[in-house]
Amino acid sequence: MFIIVRVRHLLLPLVLSFVASACKTVTEVTPKVKEEPAILYTIKKGDHYSDKNNVRKITTSRISFEVTFDSTAVYTSMKAINQADINKLYGLSDCNTSHHTNSARYGWRWYNNRLELLAYTYLNKKRDYKVLGPVPIGQAIPLALRMEEGKYIFELHGQEVSMPRACNGAAEGYQLYPYFGGDEVAPHDIRISIKDTYNK
Repeated sequence: MFIIVRVRHLLLPLVLSFVASACKTVTEVTPKVKEEPAILYTIKKGDHYSDKNNVRKITTSRISFEVTFDSTAVYTSMKAINQADINKLYGLSDCNTSHHTNSARYGWRWYNNRLELLAYTYLNKKRDYKVLGPVPIGQAIPLALRMEEGKYIFELHGQEVSMPRACNGAAEGYQLYPYFGGDEVAPHDIRISIKDTYNK
């Protein structure tokens, strides 16, 4: 009887140790992806260029971002004919040329009593655009621009619009920032918030 009790007494810690090690939970920690903060761009009354427009070289096959317009996106041009002019939002020059030679960017305008976004490009110095559609004021709007073989793909609301491109491979050029005009300068301070969500 003494021997049996003794053996049980010795085995109990071993059994408990085995059970404890078998029941250890493994917690996987997903590394946090650094999220870029939104940047507020201001185009001052009487200017074309926004306050943050440093030259930045860029090589990428895709850019995506969220843009938020506020009530300052509503404006009336001094000349009625200029109301249809396209303001520039965000994009890049391409093919290692100036943006007036080859580039792709989103455009915007307050036209027909609504805020419109447009695909806006230069192809070998020839300017072209396509209306993408209306967007709301005060809401973050996700946008993406892909550089593919001989074409740009603009994305809005799950829809894609293709525009011709002069070169292939990743775009090589410089970043293009918010700009007002057209022929006219900003009639009042205009604020545009942009948050980069992908740039590779």
